[in-house]
Amino acid sequence: MMKKGIIIFQKNAELGKVKTRLAASVGDHQALEIYKTLIYHTYLQIQSIDAEKLVYFSEYVEPDFKKNENLIHFFIQSKGDLGEKMSNAFRNQFEKGFDKLLIIGTDCPEITSEIVDKAFLHLENSEVVIGPAKDGGYYLLGMNRFIPGIFKNIKWSSDQVLKSTKLFLESNKINHSFLPILSDVDHLEDWELFKDKLIQTK
Repeated sequence: MMKKGIIIFQKNAELGKVKTRLAASVGDHQALEIYKTLIYHTYLQIQSIDAEKLVYFSEYVEPDFKKNENLIHFFIQSKGDLGEKMSNAFRNQFEKGFDKLLIIGTDCPEITSEIVDKAFLHLENSEVVIGPAKDGGYYLLGMNRFIPGIFKNIKWSSDQVLKSTKLFLESNKINHSFLPILSDVDHLEDWELFKDKLIQTK
């Protein structure tokens, strides 16, 4: 039986610590509410997918989430930069016997269950699948084996993340495929584009 998992990287929902670029325009309180709306949307999209949900919190497991312990497994992100944190999460879960793993964040308002399902399908023929973000990063990364090099020598939180990742895959002849390009919510103009659709889902 194929063992599939979705790793969700999630910042703890604390005032002044999430969506800081957005908070510069709307204030910390509204930025926190927007972040919670994005989290809700993300979970709504993945709840029906036949895969284990592996939530990696930035600092601690939030008490409200413990109500879902039978459905979701909880972890704390390791130390280091984003690449080290993701690499450690993938390595740890592959060591537990997963055959296919995806990682997503919680700030992509366009992500859907169909796209996530499609990512798993891609991993039948590709070693790596990437969901490119419009800002030059990615909203999803998936692998059917652990490839540590994919997280090295990347300038995280820059518009070069996707480009550097593609360069690594191509230069190492690693078979990969792509999902549709989607948007993240980082600034007020991003939120204005999607807020009506998201608020309706909450």
